[in-house]
Amino acid sequence: AEASANLSRYDGVRYGRRAEAKNLKELYINSRSEGFGEEVKKRILLGTFVLSSGYYDAYYIKAQKARAHTKAKYEQILNECDLILMPVAPSTAYKFGELKNPLDSYLSDIYTISVNLAGLPAISVPVAKDADGLNVSAQLIAKAWDEKTLLEGALSLENSIKG
Repeated sequence: AEASANLSRYDGVRYGRRAEAKNLKELYINSRSEGFGEEVKKRILLGTFVLSSGYYDAYYIKAQKARAHTKAKYEQILNECDLILMPVAPSTAYKFGELKNPLDSYLSDIYTISVNLAGLPAISVPVAKDADGLNVSAQLIAKAWDEKTLLEGALSLENSIKG
């Protein structure tokens, strides 16, 4: 919903890529059609739907409550430790163009969504390679405004892997 609202200003007039057009309506349609990939377009449409009349209370307000709950849980954990180490994705990296099913695409960032919702700093660090030579990564998560600890932890993790 928030991405949809923020990206609506990328109309080719003040922000974003400007497409060729004969009139203003065509400029908006072409700029938004050519300026965003298919996945971004899907998420914008979904966000616009969530913000539409009748669905705002049903979805957006509940999502804001879930965000507050998620943030509180992360804060509770981070009161007991400096960093959280967890996977970035449920599987190793996939080859470009390999994902055909949109659900697989949504699931590929499942472990990063809660961190983004909580507004916490996080970093992805490659920790190994799979059988195809593609990266396997882990993410470190820190307290709000504690990027120094986060970057020091990422450097330490990288150095320990390099041996």
